Parts: sequence; C-alpha cells; structure tokens
Amino acid sequence: MDRLSSTSLLPEAFQGARDDLAGQVGLVWQQVRAPVIVPLLRVTLVLCLAMSLMLFVERVYMGVVIVLVKLFGRRPERRYRWEPIKDDVEMGNSAYPMVLVQIPMYNEKEVYQLSIGAACGLSWPSDRIIIQVLDDSTDPVIKNLVEMECQRWASKGINIKYEIRDNRNGYKAGALKEGMKRGYVRDCDYVVIFDADFQPEPDFLWRTIPFLTLNPDVALVQARWKFVNSDECLMTRMQEMSLDYHFTVEQEVGSSTYAFFGFNGTAGVWRIAALNEAGGWKDRTTVEDMDLAVRASLKGWKFIYLGDLKVKNELPSTYKAYRYQQHRWSCGPANLFRKMVMEIVRNKKVSLWKKVYVIYSFFFVRKIVAHIVTFIFYCVVIPATVFVPEVEIPKWGAIYIPSVITLLNAVGTPRSIHLLVFWILFENVMSLHRTKATFIGLLEAGRVNEWVVTEKLGDALKAKAAANNNNRAPKKAPRFRIGDRLHILELGVGAFLFFCACYDVAFGKNHYFIYLFLQSIAFFVIGFGYVGTFVPNS
Repeated sequence: MDRLSSTSLLPEAFQGARDDLAGQVGLVWQQVRAPVIVPLLRVTLVLCLAMSLMLFVERVYMGVVIVLVKLFGRRPERRYRWEPIKDDVEMGNSAYPMVLVQIPMYNEKEVYQLSIGAACGLSWPSDRIIIQVLDDSTDPVIKNLVEMECQRWASKGINIKYEIRDNRNGYKAGALKEGMKRGYVRDCDYVVIFDADFQPEPDFLWRTIPFLTLNPDVALVQARWKFVNSDECLMTRMQEMSLDYHFTVEQEVGSSTYAFFGFNGTAGVWRIAALNEAGGWKDRTTVEDMDLAVRASLKGWKFIYLGDLKVKNELPSTYKAYRYQQHRWSCGPANLFRKMVMEIVRNKKVSLWKKVYVIYSFFFVRKIVAHIVTFIFYCVVIPATVFVPEVEIPKWGAIYIPSVITLLNAVGTPRSIHLLVFWILFENVMSLHRTKATFIGLLEAGRVNEWVVTEKLGDALKAKAAANNNNRAPKKAPRFRIGDRLHILELGVGAFLFFCACYDVAFGKNHYFIYLFLQSIAFFVIGFGYVGTFVPNS
C-alpha cells in the first residue's frame, strides 16, 4: 500500500520539479533581461540599422548609375576605342596578336569535352592561338580521357597543349601560374581564361581583343556569364537572380565609373604585360581572380566589362556544391580585404575616390556588411525582439529599406519577379553560411583556405533534359528528394525562428509572425535536405 502511494506521487513530483525549473529559468531571465539583454540587443539593433542604411545607399547609388548608363548609352564601344581587326596583306597573320587560352581542370569528367571543344572552336588564325589545358586531375582515368581529347584536337591541326604537374599547390592559381611559365607563352600578348564548364561562342576573341590592342591602358576585358541550367530547379533560379544583379548592375557600374570591378576568374581576357606587372597569380586566398584584379588596378590599369557578350556555363545544381562555392566566394574576399586594405590605403598610383570605392563600396559594403546584416538582422535581431518588447524596430528599418533593397536586387532578373519571396527566404538561409565564412576570412580561422571544386554535370544535364523530353508517360516527376544528410545549423536556426513565431502569436504583438514562420520553414526545408528539387518546369 505504501508502495502504491509513493508511486502515485511520482507524477506530482515530476510536475513540481518541472514547475520549479521553469520558475528558476524565468527568474534568471528577468534578472538578466534588463541589465544585459536589453542594452545588448539595442546596441546590436543600432549597428544593424546603420549597416542597412549603408547597404541601402549603395544599392540606390548603383541603381541611379545604371539608369544613367542606359539612358546615355555609355556602351564600352563609345567609351573606348574599338574597331574590327583587319587583314594586312603584307604582314599576313602576324598582324594578329598571339593569344593563349588557358583551361584549368580538376577531375572534370562531365564537362572536359565541352570546354575543350568550345575553346578549339574559337575563330582566330590557327597559328596565332594556343590552347593550354591545365589538368590537375587526380583520377588517372579522367586524366587519360582529357589527354586523349587534346590529342584528338591536335590531330585536326589545333595548337593545343596538355599540361600537368605533380602537385596541386595553390589549386587553380597554382595551375595558372605554372602554365604561364611555359616557354611558348613568351610569344603571347594576351591570355584568355575559361573554367572547365564554360563554352564561349566562336566570335569571342573578335569581340574582346580589339579593346586591348587599341587601348594600351586596359588590362582586362570581362564577359558576362549565361547559365545553361538556370531552369533546372528552384535553387538554380534563385542563384540566377543573385548573379544577374551582380553582372547587370555591380560589374556594369564598376566598369562605367571607376573602370574597376572584380575579375570573375573566367570568361575574361588579360593583357599578359599587366598580369606580370601586377605580380602574377598568387594563392594567398581562395579568390585569386579578385586578388589579381585589385593588384592590377593599384598599378593604374583599367578594366572593361562587356555585358552583351555572354559565355555559357553551369550553375551548381546541388545544395552541397552551392554551399561550398558560397563559402569560398564569401571567405576569400573577406580574407583578401584583411590582407590588402593597408596596401590600398598607401597606394599612390590611384585617386582617392578610387581607393574609397574599392575599400568601402567594393569590399566593405558588398563583401562584408551585406552578408553580416542579412543574417544578424533578419535571422537574429528581429526574432529576438519578440522576447524583448522594450526594443522596437522602426518601420523604415524593418519594412521600407529591406523592400527597396529587395526590389533593386530583382531588377537584374525580371522574368523571376514572381519568385521574389522565395529568393528572400533562400538568401536569408544562405546568409548563415556567408556570414560564417566572412568571419573565418576576417579572422583567418581554420577553413580560410578551404578549396572544394564546384561539382559540374555538363553532358549529364543534356541527357537528363533529353530524357524528360522523350518521356511522354503521364508519370509526374517527384517534387522532393531527401538530401544526403541533415544540416544541423539550418535546423537549429529554423527551430529558433519557429519558436519565436509561436511566442509572437501567444505572447507578443504578432508583428513578425508571418515572416518568422516562413523563414523557419525555409531553414527546415534546407536543413532536412529538400533543396534543389523544386522543379518548376516538371
């Protein structure tokens, strides 16, 4: 009987212990909230609002400039000398500059034929062009396939060189640097770089080289990217929206105003003399292309961006590949900023305004502030104010400025304007990884030099598209597929946002419930691996 009585008291004991624990947690929260949490949150809010204003001014400024560029027709052909290269009967082909085309590769089984074929198909006098395939592949089967492909084109009379090295030191930068050491490169005037998934049109050199031959102060001519798989899934559509803004606005503004922008690492033509004067390729960061561009700019060289010259390439079609790419693209610029900021300040060859543009606009606002404020403000501060009603966010900071920034970002891809909500949610999720990578770069932490080659599908994409077109059965494509593993960071942030949404409904002012709920769903969707599988055209 005593045992029964003690057993019946167990639930009451557990209930009492739980209530006591909840009371202690509530007491600690009340004691910490006023002296610690509220001031800390207010300071963080002020910093986030200041960063939001910086980003807002930057976006509006670029929007105004791009409108003026379009209105006044400031095309590169009007700002720089350009005319087609003409045949010279007396000089023959020697009137054409010698061009080197570099194609760095690393286990590119799916795309090596596409890139090599496109490079060998470039229209240019055959004795004035050298195709250099820089193969760092570690898979012997793939190395053999790439070498055989080079031999096949060589048998057709193409001047193609297959180059390998016994290590991967410096990754892509190391391969490009090693390629420039070859003896035959000394005869070349310009070098064109195409990543393994890039497929230039045959007239690429005819449209770019004249800018370099007729303008001796120009070091780089950069083409725009055209994405062959942008309609593959919702994730690639989101990527297209972000990158189209970069190419349509950021690159165009930099080229039109300061004649400076970041080299995109591919689909560009460099003057070899400028490349050498800037110090050549360096592997001190994971953005060797941006590093070279900044150093060349500090030497007084100018860059030209051709927005109407597009080179086909492929977007990452898996979340894993995209996440690694974004880590490199966020960590590298932050680390480069740390290494070069004082060098830029002390430079005497460029104007003060160009220094301000490079340090403040190009690096600080776009590469650091944009990532940090997106995550800290929209995924931490706004949800946290649900628990601390004493801290209020002004409407201009919570609604007006974000709305204007979002609409200005959407200008680059008008066909995807109906996906704007999805894009906002997706970009906020990705800001988690970009912010983490930015701090890693600034602090030079463990993964600062991590380089993972972006996975490409190449011919597999065409085969998949052909299979979908040939399959006339009424069978519906699956809307989701589970990922390889759970993503703990995304799930943790998603759980926090979902809890904030529930708390806002139950005890808060219900100001941010819809946003918090939708954003938590976005984090859960990606956290559970259901990303890259929403197929709009299925």
